[in-house]
Amino acid sequence: MEATAATLERRVRVIPATKTQGAIHSTHDGKKRVAAYCRVSTDSEEQLNSYEAQKSYYTQKIEDSPDWEMAGIYADEGISGTSMKKRTEFKKMITACKRGHIDLIITKSLSRFARNTVDCLETVRLLKANGIGVYFEKENINTLTESSEFLITLFSGFAQAESESLSKNVTWGKQKSAEAGKVDFQYKKMLGYRKGTDGQPEIVPEEAEIIRRIYRRYLAGCSLGQIKLELEQDNIPTAQKVERWSSAVIHNILTNEKYMGDALLQKTYITDCITKKVKKNMGERPMYYVENNHPAIISRETFDQVQKEMTRRSSKRKVLQKSGKTELGKYSGKYALTELLVCGECGSPYKRVTWARNGKKRIVWRCVSRLEFGTKYCHNSPTLDEDALHHAVLTAMNEYTAIRQEVCPDVLAMVEEAKRAMSQAGAMLLELKKRMDEVSQEQSNVLDRLLANMADAELNARMKALTDEKEALKAQILKVQQKEVSMAEQAAKRQQMWDSLMECSAGYTEFDDEFVRQIIQKITVEDADTIRIHFRDSDVVLEQGLE
Repeated sequence: MEATAATLERRVRVIPATKTQGAIHSTHDGKKRVAAYCRVSTDSEEQLNSYEAQKSYYTQKIEDSPDWEMAGIYADEGISGTSMKKRTEFKKMITACKRGHIDLIITKSLSRFARNTVDCLETVRLLKANGIGVYFEKENINTLTESSEFLITLFSGFAQAESESLSKNVTWGKQKSAEAGKVDFQYKKMLGYRKGTDGQPEIVPEEAEIIRRIYRRYLAGCSLGQIKLELEQDNIPTAQKVERWSSAVIHNILTNEKYMGDALLQKTYITDCITKKVKKNMGERPMYYVENNHPAIISRETFDQVQKEMTRRSSKRKVLQKSGKTELGKYSGKYALTELLVCGECGSPYKRVTWARNGKKRIVWRCVSRLEFGTKYCHNSPTLDEDALHHAVLTAMNEYTAIRQEVCPDVLAMVEEAKRAMSQAGAMLLELKKRMDEVSQEQSNVLDRLLANMADAELNARMKALTDEKEALKAQILKVQQKEVSMAEQAAKRQQMWDSLMECSAGYTEFDDEFVRQIIQKITVEDADTIRIHFRDSDVVLEQGLE
């Protein structure tokens, strides 16, 4: 038995390949299923013509080849080649390859396929692993050959460098444009403005009133959520012409410097040409601030008041007590006193607390610092019964209403005066714009005559005079526009005061959180028996006892 085993010869038998690489998905008649991919990077008319020409070319090329069978034309238009995220047709083609529907892809060049070297190589390797080749006509590269990866790395690296160079040129151009103070407006996304006949932003009156309303309501004590509900209840559309608002949109309106006629440029920037990730500029790139760039809808005074009010409300959410910090966010809610009631001793806000003793519930308000740290920082802040607190606030509001009723005739007169001033500013603005058109027309006529006789001293003098007058008119128009905005705000504010006087002329009988927010700015707890109430839009401060 051992002798027989020793005489056996070890042999290796070759099993020959039956399919060539790249043909594992061939159809039953031996033809390769070939797809073409083409792309143009912009949607300009010239490029779109190129796009149609590419589709026509590849259709003819595949149909004319006896060994090929059409597997589809995949084409992306108006899409950048630096990333695959938005290339819908490209993704469809790769999916078809994975499902075994394509044997070969032909494309014009590496730069059409991908300008990102990493993405290009990953895709080619994925396809190659499935026996699918990509043929790049311009570079004459078939990815199924041994040297293809080196050549792809080389050529696609050139294409990526070209994209990066182009991106740097675009970035440089944008920076120079910003340095020159050139402001781009996204009119479709911005309420209140439209592109004027001269190419400059002009105010849309009915939309401007919505902006002013948002600013007024915020300064009247309304939250972003309340303003949102009011706008939706009145079926007021956003800049996108939808009637669903969001707190974020309202916040953006309240913090957008464009509404006071200025513009901050380069608030964001694109990190690189491959990922195209947009990042908020936190000082990594220079920014440029352009003052008085266009007509204002909101006065600077009102804009500044809103920013201060935002800071005030934000600061009340976090209370710093020496070494301890108390978050107010978890205490905030529907109660107006949560935002208004503060401790006279330490300045911390008060919190609404439910006490349950002997089976009975009692609502009280307590200093947040006292709750968190005991008497460590705040020693004598009192606990206030909610019913007594509400009663004291109502009493003070009614006393304030009685004071305001005494000035009713004066308020009505102020409303009419503000409306007259606004009307006068509007009439003056029309006259100035009319004169501006006349000067522009005469300037054009003088220029035509000057071109025929550049040495004419009289014409040169007239052109200079017209140019100087035009600059002066621009300054006057801007000044009157700002005055008109200020008058419009004053008129609206005084009208709101008059409406409020009429609405509360009978006094207040029930505690209403919304009314309290609108009328009262701050309530300071002096001691267990006294609170001091500071009212909005006036210097009135009332001291009220707690019963």
